[in-house]
Parts: sequence; structure tokens; C-alpha cells
Amino acid sequence: MTRRVAGLLLLLLAAAFALSLATPWVDLATLDGADPGLANALLVELRLPRAALALIYGAMLGASGAAVQALFANPLASPDLTGTTSGAALGAVVTAYLLGFSAPIALSIGSVAGALGALLLLLALAGPRAETATLLLSGLAISALAGALTTLALALAPSPFAFYDAYDWLMGSLVDRSLAQTAFAAIPAAFAFLLLLRLVRPLDALALGEEVAQSLGHDILSLRRQVVCLTALGVGACVAICGAIGFIGLVAPIFARRLTRGHPGRAIFPAALIGAILLIAADLAVRLAPLGRTLPIGVVTALLGAPFFLWLVAHMRWRLRA
Repeated sequence: MTRRVAGLLLLLLAAAFALSLATPWVDLATLDGADPGLANALLVELRLPRAALALIYGAMLGASGAAVQALFANPLASPDLTGTTSGAALGAVVTAYLLGFSAPIALSIGSVAGALGALLLLLALAGPRAETATLLLSGLAISALAGALTTLALALAPSPFAFYDAYDWLMGSLVDRSLAQTAFAAIPAAFAFLLLLRLVRPLDALALGEEVAQSLGHDILSLRRQVVCLTALGVGACVAICGAIGFIGLVAPIFARRLTRGHPGRAIFPAALIGAILLIAADLAVRLAPLGRTLPIGVVTALLGAPFFLWLVAHMRWRLRA
């Protein structure tokens, strides 16, 4: 990726973030007349956490998707299709079932544990260099299992209020999150992202084959462990705060790899930028849609991402036949 392209992506991200802060969902004109400080309070307490979480979550999904695709050497690998997101949601729901949704640290720990368990199970079932069919079947099986256990946890909810809280959270949302919750997602996500950037060269070498990567001095077993743990940490922390949001981790790395001439490791940084742009844009679409109510952003990304996924599968089958 050239500096010009990187600069353009950063400019688009800055513009999308600024637009997210500027786009109102209440009429601030009348409110400003009553209280000049209310608009600033709304900006800091409502708009800033929402825009920041969209940036953080989207960037983490994009970077994690690129790392997982590089690890499995498969463009269909992503946090949601490999069961990572579902596992994180299961861990968070089980933790919330025991402690409630008002314990962000416990939710983050449970969510990270669930994501880590899902990725480890995927490695055990599909292997580190899984073929497309094996990866999809294993990921679907893990997602189905995590989804069934999550539904069971909801069915055993101690009260109807707990059920509806968990259900709304599972749909994925950036609404009504505080700056403290944003920090709980930002700190582990930033840590995971920075360490993933250090794996660019090993992941690029892995694309040439395990023997080549080992001959260049890279520890493949350690690389797998790092990708699995860092992906689980970053995605799990975001899921704990915002719920499950899918398909960003699939779409962003595919576009990013076109900018890096197929180098899977180098796609981590541009995939993070593209993921952040996509999620902020999806949140803007949700807020500006004239529906009379706010749709869960996880539903919107799924509606947009599912057709793209089907096109990608069909495109891969056509290339195999050609």
C-alpha cells in the first residue's frame, strides 16, 4: 500500500468520524436556546462514545479478519465466520447471566474467554491451514453450538428484563454507551492491534509456506498462538461492550488485500482503516434512516454483508472451475 492510498484512507476515516460527531439525532437548535451547555454535553456523552466505538470496533474487526485470513490462508476466514464473535457473545451472555450487564470488566473477561475458546476449537477441528470447505463447516458448527448455548442461557434468564437486555445487546448496538465503556473496549483493542502489527512479516512469510517461514526464522507455533490470543482479546473486548457485529471482519480485509498486492500480513493496517470506515458509515446509515426507530447495527451489517459473502463464495467457485 502506497503512502498516498494510506493517506486517502486516513482522510476518509477522519471525515467519517467528524460526520458522525456532527450528525444529530435530536433537534439541538431548541435545546441550545434553553441551555447553551446541553449541546456540548450531548456531544461528549452521546455522540463521542458512539463514534469512537464504531471506529474501535470496526478497526479491530478489520485487523482481526486480516490476521485470521493470513493465518488460515483463506479469504473466507473472519471473526464471525470462524465462530469468534459467537463465542465472545456466548461468554459475555453467560457472564451477564451470573453477574449482570453492569460489570464491564467481568463481561470483557467472559467475552475474551469465549472468543479464545472458539478459536482454539476451530484450530483443533479445521487445522491451521484449513481448506475453504473445512473452514466453513467447522466455523458454522462452532457458531451454531455457541448460538444454541446462548439461546439456552437466554431461556434460563432470571427475569424478562434480563432476557430483553441480553437480546437487545446480542443484536449489536453502539447506542447509550459511556466513555468508561468505550475505554474498556479501547484499551485491550489497542493493545491487541499494536501487537498484531508486529506480526506483519511472519504472516507474509507464512503465505509462502510453513517451511519457508521457518527457514526465515519464524516460530509458526508461536505465531498461531499470538494470532489466536490477540484476535480473541481485541474482538472479545469489543463484543463485551457493543454485542455481536458481523461481516465487517470479512469485507474489510478483502478490499485491503487488493491494496497490498495480495500480501496478507500487510493488509492488517489498511483492513483496520477500512473496517472503521465501514462501521462508522453503517452507523450513520442507521441513524439517518427514516424508520422512526433505531435499528440494531448488527442487523444492518448482516443484511449488507450476507449478499457480499454469497457473491464471494460464487466468485471463488467460478475461479476454481475456470
